[in-house]
Amino acid sequence: MQIYKKILVTIDCSDVDGPILTHVGALAQQNNAQVVLMHVIHAHTLDQDRVLRDKSSLAMENYLARMKGLGVDARSIIKSGEPEDEILKEVETGDYDLVAMATHGHNFLGDILFGSVSDSLKHKISIPLLLLKYGEKIVKTKE
Repeated sequence: MQIYKKILVTIDCSDVDGPILTHVGALAQQNNAQVVLMHVIHAHTLDQDRVLRDKSSLAMENYLARMKGLGVDARSIIKSGEPEDEILKEVETGDYDLVAMATHGHNFLGDILFGSVSDSLKHKISIPLLLLKYGEKIVKTKE
């Protein structure tokens, strides 16, 4: 039985991406689901946006190759803006069954200082939200 047909994975282009990609790769294989990798560039200048876009494009190419190596139908999206707003727009228009993201594992003070996209999303979306805390042990798959 296919539970998920289309999964949105928010990508940070940092070390937290590895565990969520591993987990979602296995989930997509089990469900024959399409995976959409999304990164939102939050830049304050055009130069910063350009540098971050180059970095995120390279990361996305590698992540897509990883998904395709698992036999997963995957594509990527790179947007600029406020991460929460852009993710919400994508969820509302993309016909997704699941949103998956890794969390940084901030403590209470860190959440106050840096905010939490995942915390905001869990109150605003109507589809399941899978959160994996960075550093947590997750499902093992054969790669």
